[in-house]
Amino acid sequence: MIKRPSYLEELKKYINVPVVKILTGVRRCGKSTILSMFKEELINNGIDSEHVIEINFASEKYSAFDSKLMYELLKNKIVDDKKYYLLLDEVQEIENWERVINSLLEEDNSDIYITGSNSKLMSSEISTYLTGRYVSIPVYTLSYKEIYNSSNNLFDKKSLLDRYIRLGGFPIVTALKLNEDTAYQIIDGIYNSVVNEDIRKRHKINDEELFSRVVKFIVENVGKTFSANSICNYLKSEKRNIRVETIYNYLEWLEKSFIVYRCPRYDLQGKEILKTQEKFYLSDQSLKYSLLGFDPKSIASMLENIVYLELKRRGYNVYVGKIQTQEIDFVAIKREEKIYVQVCRQMPETSDREISNLLKIRDSYPKYVVTLDEYSTGNYEGIQIVTLTDFLLNK
Repeated sequence: MIKRPSYLEELKKYINVPVVKILTGVRRCGKSTILSMFKEELINNGIDSEHVIEINFASEKYSAFDSKLMYELLKNKIVDDKKYYLLLDEVQEIENWERVINSLLEEDNSDIYITGSNSKLMSSEISTYLTGRYVSIPVYTLSYKEIYNSSNNLFDKKSLLDRYIRLGGFPIVTALKLNEDTAYQIIDGIYNSVVNEDIRKRHKINDEELFSRVVKFIVENVGKTFSANSICNYLKSEKRNIRVETIYNYLEWLEKSFIVYRCPRYDLQGKEILKTQEKFYLSDQSLKYSLLGFDPKSIASMLENIVYLELKRRGYNVYVGKIQTQEIDFVAIKREEKIYVQVCRQMPETSDREISNLLKIRDSYPKYVVTLDEYSTGNYEGIQIVTLTDFLLNK
């Protein structure tokens, strides 16, 4: 079991705080494991194990449950007036689960933690029943640092990074040390379960082939700005017609199922978020290779994907920066903190663009170029040039 201390520390901040703690993220990113680790943490810190209730509602045991049975099950486990810690996994499997959670929050001395893998967990019903009484904690696939710290020096940093770039951070792939073909089969299975269960069935998509083409366009264009109209024009060139509104729906459903993350553009001069030509990044870089096959030419965009996810893990709001007609790969903002990041595979080929764009920014916030090039690191006019390995391992 790979340790995930950053999530445990985040959960510990909210122990006994009277809000529901919701862990969200793509299927198989490790939410259930984090709950189990948290259970151990509670017990190790003196909480009676009888007062820590852990239930996985994705289990076949609860397949026939409705909200009434869910409520009765939990109420029957609360047998005294002491604090109970409810760790409830995949609650979205139960229809109207949010009503049960709200009732328990009102009636009992309970500290509630829940997980889920799709948009049901952030639906309007939650806002209605739990207004101001929940906090969302996003969970991502394993970071390079988490994998490196658990590797017991079986790989050197470079070999481990090469593997991470190609196979990503789904915990099952990392824990089992699978070969590439088997890893991609498992990742493909994760993707298909999300698409079939969380998107196609729920939203009744009839033209599966057209939906797959839209997904393929998004995956092929990770790290590039595009719009719904761009996708429409692409499909028209292939003699397929689709409404722009349908594209918007597809993008929203993919985002709410945590397959992709939307990265808006931010105008550094006007200091406003732009609503056109956004970028999308995958919830794990391995998804691209499992769907389209490995292509060395796509590594540059996957490096961006890795850096984007790392910034999100560290709690930043992440944007694509626009300065005049130029682009900054990432503007990352967290309260009063801000950093600028350019990502490139090798410095000699792209250094003019990477450096000159950052030099146009006239504030004193930290500026980085993140690269695979180990021979070009250092400081250039206040811009820190660092390897991807160092960026991922160091704060």
